[in-house]
Amino acid sequence: MTQVDYFQRKLDEKRRLTIPTELREHFASGAVITRGFGKYLHLYPKDVWDQLVEPRLEGDILDERIADLNVQFRMGKTMQAPDGKQGRVTLEQHLLDYAGIDKDISAVSVGKYWRIMAAE
Repeated sequence: MTQVDYFQRKLDEKRRLTIPTELREHFASGAVITRGFGKYLHLYPKDVWDQLVEPRLEGDILDERIADLNVQFRMGKTMQAPDGKQGRVTLEQHLLDYAGIDKDISAVSVGKYWRIMAAE
C-alpha cells in the first residue's frame, strides 16, 4: 500500500471531504473531527480516538490542564462513518468557520491523525 502523508481536496457543495482511497481502511471504524490546537482541525480514525485520545482526556477531575483539553477537543466534535463508495465525511460549518476553511483544504499526517487546514 502506498503511504500518503499529505493531500489536497476541494470540499463539495455539501461540505464533504473525500478521503483518499489509500487511507479509507484506516477510517473503517469511523472518523472523529475536532478543533485542533490552532486554527485548524484534527481528523482521527475513530479507533485511534477511542484508544489514544479518550483515555488522555479522562485524567484527574481537578486538573485544569485536562479540563482545558476536554473543552478544546470536545467543543464541536463530530463523529461519523465515511459514506460507502466515495469515502466522504462531512465537515460541519462551525468547524470550517473555526479553521477559516472555505472550500480548498490541505491535510497533513501527524502520526496517527490528520491536520486539516485551509489550502495556501
